[in-house]
Amino acid sequence: MNWQNNSIRYGSLSIGLHWLMFVLIAAVYACIEFRVLFPKGSDPREALKMWHFMLGLSVLLLTCLRLLVRFASGPKPSIEPPASRWQEWLATAVHYALYGLMLGMPLAGWLILSWGGKPIPFFGLQLPALVAENKELSKWLKEIHETAGTVGYFLIGLHAVAALFHHYVRRDNTLSRMLWGKHRS
Repeated sequence: MNWQNNSIRYGSLSIGLHWLMFVLIAAVYACIEFRVLFPKGSDPREALKMWHFMLGLSVLLLTCLRLLVRFASGPKPSIEPPASRWQEWLATAVHYALYGLMLGMPLAGWLILSWGGKPIPFFGLQLPALVAENKELSKWLKEIHETAGTVGYFLIGLHAVAALFHHYVRRDNTLSRMLWGKHRS
């Protein structure tokens, strides 16, 4: 397996990071959604919130790594047959929005905890607060964070539907470029 992109598919490192991010982001969402199954203040609810924070910060780290890999692994493989201009534009806009979420949401979470005067757990470490405590700003940013999380569901769904549309309707190589193994190009 080649870690760099070629004309037909993404490199193995890009593919691996893409699917790892998918699993990680699904886990971040699952932790925050499943917390409501438990009473406030209960150990399972607090554990799910802590995992939400830690996995969210992991998304931030892996997104930074993913961006480095993206720039170091060569040009993107081309879509065959080529997509229309509006599809290219929409794909680029959605990708920028997804990267914005993958960077912005964890940073917002870190700021929410910092402004809230709460610890910032990261797999046995306590990360430093980014800013001084300010409960009002913490509440304000938490509302934005939750709204952006909802927007994230739609962006992720649009991304997945577009990949399936390209694969099953357009029958191009958009999806197969991001899969392991031998696939039609």
